Amino acid sequence: MSWSSLIPATSFMPIQATEIAKEVDLLYAFLIIASLVSFVILIGGMTWFLIKFKRTSIDQKSAYITHNNFAEFLWSFIPLVIMMGIFYWGMVIFEKLRTPPEDIAAEIHVTAEQWAWTYRYANGKEFYSSGNDPMIVPAGKATKLILTSKDVIHSFYVPAFRTKQDAVPGKLTQLWFEPKQPGEYIVFCTEYCGTKHSGMMIKIKAIPSEEYAAWYHAEKKGADTPADLGKTLFAQKACASCHSIDGSRVVGPTMKGLFGSERKFADGTKAKADENYLRESILVSTAKIVETYPPAMPLFQGQLSDEDVANLIEYIKSIK
Repeated sequence: MSWSSLIPATSFMPIQATEIAKEVDLLYAFLIIASLVSFVILIGGMTWFLIKFKRTSIDQKSAYITHNNFAEFLWSFIPLVIMMGIFYWGMVIFEKLRTPPEDIAAEIHVTAEQWAWTYRYANGKEFYSSGNDPMIVPAGKATKLILTSKDVIHSFYVPAFRTKQDAVPGKLTQLWFEPKQPGEYIVFCTEYCGTKHSGMMIKIKAIPSEEYAAWYHAEKKGADTPADLGKTLFAQKACASCHSIDGSRVVGPTMKGLFGSERKFADGTKAKADENYLRESILVSTAKIVETYPPAMPLFQGQLSDEDVANLIEYIKSIK
């Protein structure tokens, strides 16, 4: 019998719609059972001692008990080992939840606001949750969401996937999931965001990957995809005068192969060129100066909207 089988998925917990949901439930079951065992040992032991060593007369004296270093070591060391094991177990699962695989089948930009979600696909399709449009994703394939917020902190939570991530104004966060089977799964906002917070429920609709491909390509990609809009903005802001797209060196670093690469900075630190790094570098170029390059790029904070920045990032990501 496995630990996870001790928790009925249809009653006590939501369905396990992803493989990692099983791992989360397994850890959760262990914590519940370990807590129950600890409770029984502690309270049961206290009760037994109260009964066994109850004073039977007024003048009865307790026996003198000497100090026992070995006993104190055991009741400190054993819980420490168990707690460190739980910590490591949780850390492994957390890393899996936060690290998307390489073979992402769908990438969707999700923007939260009071009190709705907007989700935009790489081919330019965009949906607003107030229209009751579900978020379409492929079943059996990994989907990555890039989250942000227009106003206050929101939180994107899918109980069936056992995954949650805050959408924070001025920052890009991400989460990923891979639904095992086609179906509809409810999304909640779990960060109180105002009077209509409870109305920010949407559905994720997972469909077979073949159907998803047909749906995704049902409308021909036009010039209004995020990457295309980013390319236009790249030209309008004369970014090419300092950043090449073919790998050649000019005033600033090339955009070719930039996304996902490791960057080394003038102060000796390093960072991965992910969405947040690109966002920061576009808006506040002096925050991290790439090694061997001058701090020549102007600041664009206040000149570009969040959508402009997102489009530029999508264009940079497309330059392989």
